[in-house]
Amino acid sequence: MAKEITKTTTKTITADPRLYAALDLPTIEDARALVADLGDSVVSYKIGLQLIPIGGTEFGKELIAQGKNVFFDYKLHDIGATVEKATRSLAPMGADLLTVHGTPDVMAAAVRGRGHSRLKIMAVTVLTSLDDEALMEMGYFMKAEELVLHRVRQAIRAGVDGVISSPLEAEKIRAMVPKGFLVVTPGVRMPGGDKGDQKRVATPGSALQNGASHIVVGRPISQANDPRAAVQAILANMHALSV
Repeated sequence: MAKEITKTTTKTITADPRLYAALDLPTIEDARALVADLGDSVVSYKIGLQLIPIGGTEFGKELIAQGKNVFFDYKLHDIGATVEKATRSLAPMGADLLTVHGTPDVMAAAVRGRGHSRLKIMAVTVLTSLDDEALMEMGYFMKAEELVLHRVRQAIRAGVDGVISSPLEAEKIRAMVPKGFLVVTPGVRMPGGDKGDQKRVATPGSALQNGASHIVVGRPISQANDPRAAVQAILANMHALSV
């Protein structure tokens, strides 16, 4: 009698819009290839400074036309009038998120610039590559968490839609912000993963459990041997631990 062969299959986890895959890659062609490779496993993408000079904004419009969620991580930082005008130029494109970096006046200028568009203005607090020692070296006399919470209070007063912070501050931020306020956390790594240049990190699920509304993951996806499998592992972690 022939031996029965049982096949096992791994269930594919549906894309989660809370996961932004960072397209921090050398060329638009590389970014487009990664998006194609990830297929329907990712619906949200971050475009940052690396792609801006080589067509990143136009590529963002291409993704939006495909129905993807797009986060322009441009960290606009200039006088208020300039930031307002830059935001006004970006607002009609249909992106979901835009980062600004500066004083409350600059944050408020970006809010004015987006007008009645869908674009949500995100204030950068403290980069996740910085720790207490680095901030001291830069001349800040607050610890990272103190500075983050100080900037969150400024962001709320400026009327922005959310903040960018490390996952380590997400819980305290969530406790002090209005309902619907976004907390987007880069510095997300899988358990045991290489931190790279990130200092203040957490796993995908714990970041969400602590109060993040969205997470941003870059190199653990883009530098993986199998990016789609890497995304599936991240989604599994998100769903296992998040609330």
